[in-house]
Amino acid sequence: FIRVTDNPVQGLTSEQKAILNRKANVMFNNGNIEDARRIYITTGYSDGLTRVGDYYMEKNQSLKALKQYTLAHNTRKAEPIYATIAKVFSILLKD
Repeated sequence: FIRVTDNPVQGLTSEQKAILNRKANVMFNNGNIEDARRIYITTGYSDGLTRVGDYYMEKNQSLKALKQYTLAHNTRKAEPIYATIAKVFSILLKD
């Protein structure tokens, strides 16, 4: 359903990750969400992935948001989406 990867790119130092995350934060703040998202995935930056998920939720793109929350291991934000999906399936199965 949602393909995720738990492993950020190996071989990046903490300093390299910090530099990339700062660059991605600037991109995100300038509205370049997709490029920022790619960097956050590369570095495994969960706060950035959560912000991207929040952006998608604001745009009513809950499945895209769910993927970002899952990558960020943010169960608090992912669980309500899972609950909504379960309700939809429940309604569909009743009919």
